[in-house]
Amino acid sequence: MTVTAPLKHEVKDLALAPLGRQRIEWAGREMPVLKQIRDRFEKEKPFAGLRLAACAHVTTETAHLAIALKAGGADAVLIASNPLSTQDDVAASLVADHGIAVFAQKGEDAATYNRHVQIALDHRPNIIVDDGSDVVAELVQHRQHQIADLIGSTEETTTGIVRLRAMFKEGVLTFPAMNVNDADTKHFFDNRYGTGQSTLDGIIRATNILLAGKTVVVVGYGWCGKGTALRARGMGANVIVTEIDHIKAIEAVMDGFRVLPMAEAAPHGDIFITVTGNKHVVRGEHFNVMKDGAIVCNSGHFDLELDLKYLAANAKEIKDVRPFTEEYKLTNGKSVVVLGQGRLINLAAAEGHPSAVMDMSFANQALAVEYLVKNKGSLAAGLHSIPREVDEEIARLKLQAMGIFIDSLTADQIDYTNSWQSGT
Repeated sequence: MTVTAPLKHEVKDLALAPLGRQRIEWAGREMPVLKQIRDRFEKEKPFAGLRLAACAHVTTETAHLAIALKAGGADAVLIASNPLSTQDDVAASLVADHGIAVFAQKGEDAATYNRHVQIALDHRPNIIVDDGSDVVAELVQHRQHQIADLIGSTEETTTGIVRLRAMFKEGVLTFPAMNVNDADTKHFFDNRYGTGQSTLDGIIRATNILLAGKTVVVVGYGWCGKGTALRARGMGANVIVTEIDHIKAIEAVMDGFRVLPMAEAAPHGDIFITVTGNKHVVRGEHFNVMKDGAIVCNSGHFDLELDLKYLAANAKEIKDVRPFTEEYKLTNGKSVVVLGQGRLINLAAAEGHPSAVMDMSFANQALAVEYLVKNKGSLAAGLHSIPREVDEEIARLKLQAMGIFIDSLTADQIDYTNSWQSGT
């Protein structure tokens, strides 16, 4: 009789698996593109014999990516990419129902999170699927000897891509990394529609406030900021945008938003949402002039966008007023309310992006992993874009699943677009 060793894992409670299974199945209804990819992977086994470490938000949508990669033959380990983004029932189901080694618990402290990063690298991955580049950063800083095992990595987030570019500039990114974030079927949809809806969902779940009539300050007008500002306006909020980029600021103005420096916006806002990927974009001088009871939150990848150390140092009292909602009573007599400990509010207090949009994002991730494997040894070190034909195929499959079909060029139109001799 063969005795199988128990799967190594670190999740909150395996008894949560039935609920996680139910929720994973529900999300799958809206993820037809990734399902088609998973079905093909199951037949072709493109990752057979390969070790894969994934660092991602452990949600129902991520579960489908992990299942697809395992179906392709990958020996996979999954860790959380943020201490508050794990859905414990999903983590339990991935272990109990799918045999995937998961190391993630909602609310894990920094020490546990960092230990899980080490566990991911202890797997000696051939492929790293990253979300924020924490695993890759640890690899290049402290585990250079493991780079020889690596075929490459994929990166999901704007923040992670910024870090990878900095690594490449410094000469430490010595392997190929796929820029999943900048695929059109990722950032046009995930960043804009996903972040926009899920951020407001998180704010409402945490506070149960009415957005109509409130002044919402959106800090940053990249794709995430655009989506957040549009959704907030759609719910009746008066939206102010702050920016450091002149072109994005003009775009915000022409999209109908009021644009101000943060110092001028701070006294007017009822709710502040940071989506910049940068550090301390809301600081002490801003907190000090905010309205009493102003709400601040973040939807950027890391919790550094709000200067929470300043708030803590200048608060005479900090108390929980609701789940994921802390009130800082400042020495100036006013209070500031922080949501989700300054971490991703759409995952801390809500469920992250809707599965319909993550279907495209994770299709890109899955196909990026396959692209790395197929092109092993032939890709130069540094960032690589998702091939245009892959982007277009994902869009085609998504439209087909939605029952939407589009026109194609006639032969005459193709000739016209390829000719310089035809004119008016």
